[in-house]
Amino acid sequence: MTDKSMLILIAGPYRSGTDGDPQAMAANLARLEAVAWPVFAAGHVPAIGEWIALPVLRSAGAGPTDPLADQVLYPTADRLLAHCDAVLRLPGDSAGADQDVATARRRGLPVYHDVDELPRRVPREAA
Repeated sequence: MTDKSMLILIAGPYRSGTDGDPQAMAANLARLEAVAWPVFAAGHVPAIGEWIALPVLRSAGAGPTDPLADQVLYPTADRLLAHCDAVLRLPGDSAGADQDVATARRRGLPVYHDVDELPRRVPREAA
């Protein structure tokens, strides 16, 4: 348990294994987003790199399959990780998520593999 709310990066497949299919990428994003509520319910703030990177790409007139995507998706996650307290790594092959985990470990951040592993936040007044 903790009395501090953590900013937790949810990392998992987004483009991996989709062959650029927009519906498959949307399904992957939905799987990432499905974990947002349990992270929040545990007392933390969920973050998904694509929530930031995709609007950045759109503002540049690009999308997730555009060549510019590699210059935005991975750096966005890296910059976001500079503010995160932990990573929740969801199952599935993903070079980007593996990179997030490696970055988190280099920075000494905990890496969780299941929402149930997250420390539950107990507000100070309830502790």
